[in-house]
Amino acid sequence: MAISEQIEQLIELPIESLGYTLVGVEYIKGRDTILRIYIDSEQGITIEDCERVSHQVSGILEVEDPITTAYSLEVSSPGFDRPLFKQRDFERFVGNTAKIAMKLPVQGRRNFTGVLQGFNDGYILIDVDGEMYDLPLTKMAKARLVT
Repeated sequence: MAISEQIEQLIELPIESLGYTLVGVEYIKGRDTILRIYIDSEQGITIEDCERVSHQVSGILEVEDPITTAYSLEVSSPGFDRPLFKQRDFERFVGNTAKIAMKLPVQGRRNFTGVLQGFNDGYILIDVDGEMYDLPLTKMAKARLVT
């Protein structure tokens, strides 16, 4: 299981208990490793909301210790170019334009920008210039709405 998935399992319920929705988790390993957590609520997200969640998550991660190297924790709202992580995201934003990058090529390409058509049986459905693609969610590297 990927570190981002492990962390998601650890923090989703505590974040929900604070009244927020966990949108997704990004673990970006590199010279400066970053753990980015996206949260949302119907009222929107303020700096104070991010601080509150950051404090809660820091405590959990300190106890559970899923990341053994140094990293920076960032808690953020999804913003206008909202990242898409799960089935619910692709269903919620049907009709919106998204940019999707795949880990491996699908039909000879890795990058797709088009209109989301839905989600079916583990596959993201996207219309790119009139051509439909079924992209396996498990092979997706990242996806964002295009504003």
